Amino acid sequence: MLKLLIASGVAVSAAALASPAQAEGFYLNPEFNAGWSGSDFTGSVLEGHVGWEKDGFYIQGGPAYAQPDGGEAELGFSGKMGIGADVSESFGIYGEVSAAKFDDVDAGYGLKVGGKYKF
Repeated sequence: MLKLLIASGVAVSAAALASPAQAEGFYLNPEFNAGWSGSDFTGSVLEGHVGWEKDGFYIQGGPAYAQPDGGEAELGFSGKMGIGADVSESFGIYGEVSAAKFDDVDAGYGLKVGGKYKF
């Protein structure tokens, strides 16, 4: 199944890049995340997401390569979706949910909610 998800991501990416006029709202989002607990490095994840956004809403997903410190690297899948809105000219709010799954560990989930004040 993971191979199918990766192939789907590659196909959507190729279609978006090949026909920019029809790819309105689509984007590529490679992202690298690394973590530490105190001064101890815990590991990293490299994500290769394909996404779509419109009117403050976005959804993205794709393959994720995890490299835990001292452990075996593993290929999995991760995704995010979120929404943001301006409350006023200088203040906006946003929220995001995320999930990641690798074969050897339980699925991980995340939630982010926040605001942004512009000066």
